[in-house]
Amino acid sequence: MRAVRRPFRSARALTPTARVRRLRRRITVLFALTSAAGLVAMAVLAVRSDGVRWREQLDQGMSADTNWALGLLETDENGRLDTEVLLDNTGTACPPLFLLSVPAASGEPSVTPAPGELVVEHAPRRPCLTLPAGAVRQAAATAARADEPRSRDARTADGEPVRMFALPFYPPDAEEDAAPQGTLVTVADASAQRADHRRLTWVVGGGCALLVLLSAGVGHLLSGRAVRPALEALDRQESFLADAAHDLRTPAASLRTLAETALRGETDSTDVHRRTLRLAEGMGTLVDGLLTRARLMAGTAVLAVEPLRLDQLVEAVVEDAAGEGQRVAVRAEQAVVVVADPDLVRRAVANLVGNALVHGHQPGEPAEVEVTVGGDGATTAVTVEDAGPGLPPEVAGALFDRFRSGSGSTGLGLSIASWVAHAHGGSLTAEAGRRGGARFVLRLPAGGPATEG
Repeated sequence: MRAVRRPFRSARALTPTARVRRLRRRITVLFALTSAAGLVAMAVLAVRSDGVRWREQLDQGMSADTNWALGLLETDENGRLDTEVLLDNTGTACPPLFLLSVPAASGEPSVTPAPGELVVEHAPRRPCLTLPAGAVRQAAATAARADEPRSRDARTADGEPVRMFALPFYPPDAEEDAAPQGTLVTVADASAQRADHRRLTWVVGGGCALLVLLSAGVGHLLSGRAVRPALEALDRQESFLADAAHDLRTPAASLRTLAETALRGETDSTDVHRRTLRLAEGMGTLVDGLLTRARLMAGTAVLAVEPLRLDQLVEAVVEDAAGEGQRVAVRAEQAVVVVADPDLVRRAVANLVGNALVHGHQPGEPAEVEVTVGGDGATTAVTVEDAGPGLPPEVAGALFDRFRSGSGSTGLGLSIASWVAHAHGGSLTAEAGRRGGARFVLRLPAGGPATEG
């Protein structure tokens, strides 16, 4: 048994319109990601800078306090620390100030003291910030080993954030490479600064999120504007293909039927040639109309405007369009000059006259069409009025759409005439005529279109 293979539909099977829309989504995402990367980098830099700033501010204040306290620290004759002057002139409870010394071994202080080796010379009895003893000793030992001031973040016994600053000091007559004699440690409350920093982090993060959403919206809008011409071109292409397929299907089928009939010898060859010629001429007219409409929709049909006698152009069109048994009357009270594209205006007038000859008469009766050319100085008008059944109400609203006509059949003539009128800055309207038929009025500005093309 042979297995039935199902066609595999990959992403490449998307229609051109779907590909353009997918490209728009990708552009939007890329724009949003690029903006997000830049905003996140700036946010991280701002948050880190703020964290460094408030720590430096606390460190500067604590450094000033410990250096001032160091100036009040004295040493007795035996080299022991004397804190009496320090305690008499400053309060060490808030902010807490701790004094730790390095025990001497054989008369020399230890070069690398461990936290447990430090002796607490002074600690406030009731500090405003209670810290674990191990944290104070660790800060003092770190500064002593580094032989320079050190600061660090810490927490109180209650879990509140604080900032610790440790300043090593030396004996009065110490040599340049002597080890520290002890360390002064002070503590500052950092809860307010941390709260401000946390608030800034949330504000910056929320602002970045909003800006990313805004950039995504802007990117979607800009990408839509960027791909809009491509979508419009695709729509025009699809419209042209649909028009061509729809309008050429019937004459192509007629030609095929006529050819099959001729091959079977069921009809006269002269009649076959006559009908073939008529169908070929009709197809040529249809193709010409399709191409004209496509150029007008795409904006590639540049108007080659020039002064022309509109009354003479209409008379020539009527002379070519009228057939046997059809009565077409042209009325022009005076010479009417208009600045327009002769080829496009001729096609629009021919479409209106042809529509009136085909649809503007009662069944079995000859067509009676009246064409009037006139103007009031600012605008000129070509009025085509017939004596047919009139405009059905169901097609009045979409009369100038493609594949519409007064009788409800398909066609492009009125659509092309409307496009020509608007391309010249004019208009095409339809209304009920005096004789019960339809009246089409093509209005064109006498001075030509405002902009060519």
